[in-house]
Amino acid sequence: MLDTTMFWSSNPTGGVRRVISAKRQQLLDAGWRHSLLVPEGQGAGLLACGGLSLPRSGGYRFVVDRRRAVALMKQAQPDLIEAADPYVLGWASLEASQQLGVPAVAFCHSHLPALLERWAGQLGGRRAGAWARERAQRYLVRLYGGFDLVLAPSRSLEHQLRLCGLDQVQYQPLGVDCSTFRPAARKGGWARWLKRELGLPPGTRLLLYCGRFAPEKRLPLLARAVRALGTGHVLLCVGAGPCAPSGPQVRLLPPVADPSGLARIMASCDAFVHAGDQETFGLAALEAMACRTPVVLSSRAGLGELGADVALAVDSASPADWAAAMRQALDDPEALRLDLALCRARTLDWSRVSGLMMRRYAALMNPAEALQRWVPQGLPSGQSDSVAAYSFRRL
Repeated sequence: MLDTTMFWSSNPTGGVRRVISAKRQQLLDAGWRHSLLVPEGQGAGLLACGGLSLPRSGGYRFVVDRRRAVALMKQAQPDLIEAADPYVLGWASLEASQQLGVPAVAFCHSHLPALLERWAGQLGGRRAGAWARERAQRYLVRLYGGFDLVLAPSRSLEHQLRLCGLDQVQYQPLGVDCSTFRPAARKGGWARWLKRELGLPPGTRLLLYCGRFAPEKRLPLLARAVRALGTGHVLLCVGAGPCAPSGPQVRLLPPVADPSGLARIMASCDAFVHAGDQETFGLAALEAMACRTPVVLSSRAGLGELGADVALAVDSASPADWAAAMRQALDDPEALRLDLALCRARTLDWSRVSGLMMRRYAALMNPAEALQRWVPQGLPSGQSDSVAAYSFRRL
């Protein structure tokens, strides 16, 4: 199998890189042959196709040489190709799959129509935003229409893609390593050390955000909400990007490459917060849930879906509303809610989610055999939000 993405840099803050890295390891452990095509990188199975550096992007490069990318894919001789972005590598993946005669899968990690609507709307108003959204939808239909399977990490995104006219869309969640991200990762002594390093009093309450510093994450809203909580509260942002938050109660840390170190941070902070209203899933939020850390999330898009009934959800752009939810999470974390969030995270452990992915891939590569032999096994039942609720079909 071959994965392709432009969202890969030396800076490990991006969720797409973390997802593909985890999936790659699961595939290798299961005995699959796996290659990865990215703009730059070194290592066994990694193919570098080059690209133009994107200023203030956190180290990303935009791939422009489609012909070279196709040649490298053909050189790898995969049995299946999956594209993780809808740009040049998306088209190259489709072209290479057709030339090789192998199935092509597209994973919709970002909601391009919503992103362009926000960008155009900020520049030209509501009509410009609506125009940009409609053009982006047409573009995705033109690109994704050629793929055998399109995967969406949330049911809301699956529904929106289907409304665009894409019938081969299926719901496929992302996973979390519950052996790393777990309540036992909490280290009280480490949290005290971190506060000293940040120049904070011992009793400071840390509200954590982890991810890219991008406009759609609405980090200034979080910074204003924490300021409204008053002294003794700090927003700790772990990541990188062009839109870093600022303020007297904001502290920044660079991306953490080591999963164990990131888990220690997530488990040791007082709450996890994420105000993004265009998330397709919410990987960092899931990791915090697996650590049994209180989470305060936007009620919209993938975050709202992931945290439904187990997180404190906020459907507002008011710092006061966010501050109220944060205070509730800190003062009254509710053990039942934390236990339910932990349970949900465990239903999405990579050991289950990757098995689901592998069966999907096998069905595409060997459809006749899959129709005779495929039976779902080892998945939880009776939960509408669990892996058991997913459907499969040969496309």
